[in-house]
Amino acid sequence: MTGPTDAPLEVGREGAVATLRFNRPGALNAIDVPMAQAFLAAVHGIAADRSVRAVLLRGAGKGFMAGGDLAVLRADPQGGAAALIGPLHEALAVLAAVDAPVVAQVHGVAAGAGLSLMLQADFVLAAEDTRFNLAYVNIGASCDVGASWALPRWVGLRRALEIAMLGDMVDAAEAERIGLINRVVPAAALEAQAMALAQRLASGPTVALGQLRRLMRGSFERELPAQLDAESAAFQVCAASEDFRTGVDAFFAKQPARFAGR
Repeated sequence: MTGPTDAPLEVGREGAVATLRFNRPGALNAIDVPMAQAFLAAVHGIAADRSVRAVLLRGAGKGFMAGGDLAVLRADPQGGAAALIGPLHEALAVLAAVDAPVVAQVHGVAAGAGLSLMLQADFVLAAEDTRFNLAYVNIGASCDVGASWALPRWVGLRRALEIAMLGDMVDAAEAERIGLINRVVPAAALEAQAMALAQRLASGPTVALGQLRRLMRGSFERELPAQLDAESAAFQVCAASEDFRTGVDAFFAKQPARFAGR
């Protein structure tokens, strides 16, 4: 992992884990156009690198991310929105297609586009003092960055409407209770536990994990017969992988499998 820089997004590696650290701490990591573009470039780099087997999202300073930079939107509401949303949405589409699972390490605040981005992660670990607010309605806006797709899937439609339309703050304990996040951890342990989870995922059967994350996310759009077909096709992809052979051999040898991610 490289040291701190002035870049709006710091990209690093911890073994097979790619780390993306949002780095505008003076603005609570609010997304401006350079950060949005840097995020898109980093995600394309991850998608092209087969050695990346997990992704960890984190924020510099006092919070994960406060949302989109309102100064950009105030200066040019429609043009600014397009300049921010375009690269962010393209990045999320690319990230959803990779095999590497995504972990979000969240502290301080996750609001607006920061919460939307967090919702796209497969796993979310949050410090016990973290606060969450979708917040768009508080500035007279609807949501973006996939929140309307992800939020009902994590918490159910009725709860999602409450979170989105009332714009109230949610604390970490309530976020865990309703399924908005996976786990609340002590602030001092957050970084270590998030990296440990990312490393655990990175040591897993990456092809199978990729198939699983896409099967689960796509299941809401398919009827059961179509989902069964998708499962069959995904299993065939896994069966052709090196890790499948490794896993089966390890089972018969009664030893833990050591997956290579291929």
